[in-house]
Amino acid sequence: MSKTHVKNNIRAFRFQCDEMTQQQLADQVGVTRQTIVAIEKERYSPSLEAAFKIAAAFGEPLDAVFRYEP
Repeated sequence: MSKTHVKNNIRAFRFQCDEMTQQQLADQVGVTRQTIVAIEKERYSPSLEAAFKIAAAFGEPLDAVFRYEP
């Protein structure tokens, strides 16, 4: 599976948030842990709604968590 052009800082933000687990983030966002793993490893681009929910879980703006690199 190839990587996407959507890069992220999810792992760094999880650890800044008291070492939030992937499961805890998944529960907040309403997706599976496997989805968070795939997004975090840049194997899958999240939907726009999921991206906003992930950023909100960290209390950060979308562009602090995600960026597009063609």
